Amino acid sequence: MSYQLASSTWDSKEIDAIHRVIESDRYTMGEEVAAYERAFSSYCGSRYSVMVSSGSTANLLMIAAMFFTKDKSRQLKRGDEVIVPAVSWSTTYFPLQQYGLKVKFVDINRHTLNIDLEKLELAITEDTRAILAVNLLGNPNDFEAIRKIIGNRNITLLEDNCESLGATFNGQQAGTFGLMGTFSSFFSHHIATMEGGCIVTDDEEIYHILLALRAHGWTRDLPKENLVSGQKSEDQFEESFKFVLPGYNARPLEMSGAIGREQLKKLPDFIIQRRKNADVFTSLLSSHPYIDIQQELGESSWFGFSMVLNENSPISRTKLVELLKKKNIDCRPIVTGNFLKNTEVLKHFNYEVGGWCSER
Repeated sequence: MSYQLASSTWDSKEIDAIHRVIESDRYTMGEEVAAYERAFSSYCGSRYSVMVSSGSTANLLMIAAMFFTKDKSRQLKRGDEVIVPAVSWSTTYFPLQQYGLKVKFVDINRHTLNIDLEKLELAITEDTRAILAVNLLGNPNDFEAIRKIIGNRNITLLEDNCESLGATFNGQQAGTFGLMGTFSSFFSHHIATMEGGCIVTDDEEIYHILLALRAHGWTRDLPKENLVSGQKSEDQFEESFKFVLPGYNARPLEMSGAIGREQLKKLPDFIIQRRKNADVFTSLLSSHPYIDIQQELGESSWFGFSMVLNENSPISRTKLVELLKKKNIDCRPIVTGNFLKNTEVLKHFNYEVGGWCSER
């Protein structure tokens, strides 16, 4: 028996979706992507969704959008301080560096694996302009507590929900608590379009900014009346190459949208099965003498099953990994582990530590 970290969830539905795109002879984003965005918004309960080429580009556009909003109360500028947890994926952090922001790392709670709320409160200063909360391994943050910590401060909450599609907190979908939330549909994630990501928001101006940033910064994909360029000209020739923001090409393929539509239909059953697997996992390890497992907040969508060795553990992590491999159980570090250990890349960062970060 082999226990893989990820396996294909495609069947004839996804293959038929690919053939549907081939028969249409439209490969760049079109109606399939638009239909996926509508379905994604419906699932998450958000007003707007913008599909992009990956979860990493979703994070990039989310941070970029904060620089181009006309709302000065939430607009970011170079040097502003953004708080992040010390454990996440690399491209949670890289857009912050690329836009010249000061990154403040805060340690995680070893039980939830999300940002330590007590240390978060201590880390906030008058320079803090945003908190980028990461819902790690399917586990939503305690957003009620985070909102209380923010209080009346002028701090924008953002979410990296790339690992936690389908998780809920107090009945609300993770990824919808902040101004924006990002998602990934890479092969190993809750749904698989192979490469793909999405950004959700309820804010119309942010939505229009994301539409422009996704495709070259041009006006072509904006509605006639929009909150970026104002009113578009009736002259399609004039508008065809009119650029208003320094954007990217982060567009998804039409096939990704078509596949995503089929995967979203399966998502509720995927989440049910992941939670059943979690029941087995927790029943086996919840009272282990020297292994801690992730404490669930709200309803986790269980992206993975973590194991953290206690200080009194009689074996090392290396030994545990060897034992798992011998039993044909795939394993990997918990995301990047403590990102502060990546000293080479951190030479390029303006950063500080807003609390003690463990060496695990």
